[in-house]
Amino acid sequence: MSITPPETPPTVTGATPAAVGRRKLTLPVVLLIIAAGLVAVSAVRAISGTSTLTSAALITGALQLAVPIALAGLGGLWSERAGVINIGLEGMMILGTFFGAWAGWQTSPWVGLLAGIAGGMIGGAVHAIATVTFGVDHIVSGVAVNILAVGVTTYLAKVSFTTGEAAEMGGSPRQSPASDSLPTVTVPGLSDWLATVEGKHWFLISDTAGILGGLITNLSVVTIIAAVLFVGTFFVLWRSAFGLRLRSCGENPTAAESLGVNVYAYKYAAVLASGGFAGLGGAFLSLVSIHIYNEGQVGGRGYIGLAAMIFGNWRPGGLAMGAGLFGFTDALQLRGGGASLHALLLLIAALTLGIAIWQAYRKKYLGAGINVVVSVLLVVWYVTTDELPGEVVRAAPYITTLVVLALFAQRLRFPRAIGKPYRRGQST
Repeated sequence: MSITPPETPPTVTGATPAAVGRRKLTLPVVLLIIAAGLVAVSAVRAISGTSTLTSAALITGALQLAVPIALAGLGGLWSERAGVINIGLEGMMILGTFFGAWAGWQTSPWVGLLAGIAGGMIGGAVHAIATVTFGVDHIVSGVAVNILAVGVTTYLAKVSFTTGEAAEMGGSPRQSPASDSLPTVTVPGLSDWLATVEGKHWFLISDTAGILGGLITNLSVVTIIAAVLFVGTFFVLWRSAFGLRLRSCGENPTAAESLGVNVYAYKYAAVLASGGFAGLGGAFLSLVSIHIYNEGQVGGRGYIGLAAMIFGNWRPGGLAMGAGLFGFTDALQLRGGGASLHALLLLIAALTLGIAIWQAYRKKYLGAGINVVVSVLLVVWYVTTDELPGEVVRAAPYITTLVVLALFAQRLRFPRAIGKPYRRGQST
């Protein structure tokens, strides 16, 4: 029995009154927010004298760091929209890094990408069998996938990279031989012109040029593929009958079953796709970022991707924003160090003050007062120091993860049946 998207929200979406009454951001409002953000960043750059904040090099680096996080989060979105919690994204990314590098150096990096996707899907299949077929607790299964991935790749690396041609080409128990590079894209003419404008250091204009230049200079083809996957995910999950059925499995699987949906099949498809996306993110690390597999190179990006997905409220657009935020913070601590993150204190103080003004307008005076105090403390911290301690700099991406989740936890609307056990026929 086929299901077509109705004109009004179906009951299986499980929307709460608060969610229904919440205003959606229109395009003019989004553009206004972006413009305000650009002005704020430009002001911080001008006041602090730190040109790194909006440089093309930083934006390019942030984009490269954000892509694997975004792909892992996209995998989590597919799985959890179907009702399956997936904290095994870290392990699926690890499998993607190994199999991508293993196939990449022997054949071509394009084959390596496919092998990385396949490796992640193997992890997804293990998770799906455990949770969907056997009803294992989703958290337990995800942890098991992470542990198994570390053990399997450690063993396979010792077997694959320490003998024969691999050893001669620089392989070791913790590292693969280098693979060829994937092509990059630069818009000729426009990229050079934007670099020239960026060098003028004009307020707002040069900052905008630096950001745009970073988005069109030395852009990996895998980054373009990732952007296409985000757009495709939106249309598949929110603009197709297949997506409606899949999301209904995460909202109310018994109701979906009563309408003829094969819930098991959709959950399997979602978790396998989840593993494929995470595996592609892992392959990005070993084929695009540094061209080799290194033990431990995932470095918690699977968990950060999960946090970005939660920050994005299980939506592709919000997920992309969250991944960009974490990638930007990571790039700052890698390229600019303590001085760049020190300048960022002013930006955070300005954002906090803006939130305080909005809360005061909404007559939430307690929250407004707290945010004003936080804003003042951040300004005092900026004025009394020259740069942030090294420990804070290195932990910046993880601190950002915790702060973002703490701030947005109350506004989340997760799938209603996520993590709940389901058995075929329980609706009868």
